[in-house]
Amino acid sequence: MSALRKPRRTTRSQPVIEGAGVHLHRAFGHAEAPGFDPFLLLDDFRSSRPDHYLKGFPWHPHRGMETITYMLDGSVVHGDSMGNTGTIGPGDVQWMTAGSGIVHQEMPRGNDAGKMGGFQLWANLPASHKMMAPRYQEIPTDRIPEVVLDSGIRVRLVCGRVGSVTGPVTDIVTDPQYLDVSMPPQAHFSHPVIPGYTVLAYVVDGRGSFAESVARPVLESGTLVAFEDGDRVVAASGDDAFRFLLISGKPIGEPVAWQGPIVMNTRAELDQAFMEYRDGAFIKPADGR
Repeated sequence: MSALRKPRRTTRSQPVIEGAGVHLHRAFGHAEAPGFDPFLLLDDFRSSRPDHYLKGFPWHPHRGMETITYMLDGSVVHGDSMGNTGTIGPGDVQWMTAGSGIVHQEMPRGNDAGKMGGFQLWANLPASHKMMAPRYQEIPTDRIPEVVLDSGIRVRLVCGRVGSVTGPVTDIVTDPQYLDVSMPPQAHFSHPVIPGYTVLAYVVDGRGSFAESVARPVLESGTLVAFEDGDRVVAASGDDAFRFLLISGKPIGEPVAWQGPIVMNTRAELDQAFMEYRDGAFIKPADGR
C-alpha cells in the first residue's frame, strides 16, 4: 500500500555570509545536517546586487564530500588544482566529487541586468569513497532532460528518474535524485521515492503545499521541507505557480567529522587533512596514495 510522505519539519532559509563576502541564504547546514544524511548543506545564492556576490569563493580545499551547483541566472567561473577551468551558466549543473582532495575557486558573475543565482548542495561520501580520485560531472543545460506531465507540470531531471526518462548525472554512491519541478496554478504532482531514503524539498518560487490539495500554511520561496518516511511525495498549487527542488538520497549512517570544506569520519582524519593542506601534501596522485 502506498505511503504518502508528509512534511516532518518546515523551516525558512537564513541569511549568511560565506567565501570572501558572498551574501546567501542557507536552507540547512552544520547544525541541521544530521537530519538530512547524506546531505550536509543547501545554499540559495540568488541575488541582484553585484556587491553581494562578486568577491566569490577564492581558492579553498575540499575532501571527503561532493558539491553540486545548479545555476539559474548569471554564471560561475571556476578553476581547480588539477588545471580544470570553465564557466557554468543558466540551467547548467556541476557535480564535483572532491574525494581525496581538490583545491578550487568559484567566482560568480551576474547577467546583463546584474542578476546571479542558483543553489549549491553538499553531499557526504561514505568512508569507502572518501579518498576516491576527484572528478567532475559538468552538465550543460541542453543535456538536462525536461519532462512535461499532466496539467503542464515541467520537471527538469539532474539525476534520478521520472517515468522512463533518466537524468544525466550517474554513478553517485548515495543514489541521489535531484529534480527541479515547476507547477502551473491549480495543479497536482505525485512522485515515487524510495522508502528509507532522505527526502527534502526547497521552494524556489511561487506558492503551494506538499499535500493532496493546497493546505495551510501555504509555502513560499525560501522554505525547506523535510519529509517523513514513505514511498510517495505529493505537491499542490493553488492560484499561483509553484516551483521547488525535490532532492533525495540514501543515508550513509556513519560518524561525521566536519570542519569547513572538509568532511571525514574521525577527528584524526580531519586533523590529518588540514595538516596535509598546510604542508602542501593535500592533493593526492591518481592512485590516492
